[in-house]
Amino acid sequence: MLELLIGFVITIAVGYFIVKGYKAAGVLLTAGLALLLITGLIGHTVLPAKVASTGNVVTDSLEFVKYMLQYRGGGLGMQIMLLCGFASYMTHIGANNVVVKQFSKPLAVIKSPYVLLVAAYIVACLMSLAVSSATGLGVLLMATLFPMMTAMGISRPAAVAVCASPAAIILSPTSGDVVIAAEKSGMSLDVFAVQTVLPVSICAIIVMAAAAFFWNKYLDKKENTPMEKVDVSEIETTAPAFYAALPFLPIIGVFLFNGRTIPGLSLDIYTIVVGSIFVGALIDYVVKKFDGEKTLEDLDSCYQGMAEAFKGVVMLLVAAGVFAQGLMSIGAIDNLIGLAESAGAGGIALMLILTGLTVAAAIATGSGNAPFYAFVELAPSLAAKMGLNPAFLIIPMLQASNLGRTISPVSGVVVATSGMGKISPFEVVKRTSVPVICGLITVIFGTLVLVPMTA
Repeated sequence: MLELLIGFVITIAVGYFIVKGYKAAGVLLTAGLALLLITGLIGHTVLPAKVASTGNVVTDSLEFVKYMLQYRGGGLGMQIMLLCGFASYMTHIGANNVVVKQFSKPLAVIKSPYVLLVAAYIVACLMSLAVSSATGLGVLLMATLFPMMTAMGISRPAAVAVCASPAAIILSPTSGDVVIAAEKSGMSLDVFAVQTVLPVSICAIIVMAAAAFFWNKYLDKKENTPMEKVDVSEIETTAPAFYAALPFLPIIGVFLFNGRTIPGLSLDIYTIVVGSIFVGALIDYVVKKFDGEKTLEDLDSCYQGMAEAFKGVVMLLVAAGVFAQGLMSIGAIDNLIGLAESAGAGGIALMLILTGLTVAAAIATGSGNAPFYAFVELAPSLAAKMGLNPAFLIIPMLQASNLGRTISPVSGVVVATSGMGKISPFEVVKRTSVPVICGLITVIFGTLVLVPMTA
């Protein structure tokens, strides 16, 4: 239990210093390195199996920082930088202003920005069917829907929360989490995903959308949050009307080239965004009457946006990754698993314990996958001992891991969206907290109603 206590104390310290205004990236990186060093000193392995040891505890800790810079900086980090660069470019050439002008006319009939918020949330949830990565989806939404939402009168924190939360509930039947959950439940993927998980997910999304409406309205009024709704008549842009389509090129590309729409052609999000930048620049080159110098000069705004994203978002993701590894390597998650194994409870109580522990681990580590993959291994054996249906235990855990990630201030999606929105991760968590709690309660009741408890 010492490891769990150390992890808990350092996690509380991280929250304290971030709330006090310390730079989040520095706090997380310092805390993560401290955890890794303590891990080595008490005799645990510092590095994950896929990273080779340097032979020394101190240098192993630094080796993991290097690994995270390569892994998140070159992988997810590059995706974030590309999308931020694309968004900056769209703003620079006037495409985002055209979007606001074009969409403001039909949306003018909707007087409440909170109705628009609900509509945006539902669209974002549907996008999760095409983009499996929570952070990738959040960044994509920040680069495309966020400017339009704020211009339509949705407050900045509420708009960021919408972008951070669509992957809180799993809809995709081909998600890696769902595939593993179906296997551990002993059910075929189609029956598990469509007949068992999907009805619970739909109920949770409806409840979360309603909760987001009332919670954001309450917070905006209570905190007197400034709205950024613009007077469309005052927007000046020389860009042609068809530029309104350009900011949505990445979303269109995801649906067209995800390997399902056009047989034999499958592009990942990196290639799609690079292609979107290229298409945008080519169109702008033609519109500017083949002025190559001006077109290339405008592209500088894209590179500047990428640089800002590395400074403000990617380094936060690297630091959060080091902190999460520190918690896992010191054994905090293993201790939580031990608590679950030793719980002598009935079927419903056991389900609630496993769900609660999964949420706690997801909040602490900022990962939706790691806690679920760790705890789901327990479910089949515990279910067999108690004569329970494994799916009765697994479905709430599956959803709880993703819901917990959405209210974790160190999760990739919260860090990335808050960084792009220039607000605190804790502000995002405050906005997502009540919808997530409502969603979790819905998942638990949905499981009790729709999933048989006994095998």
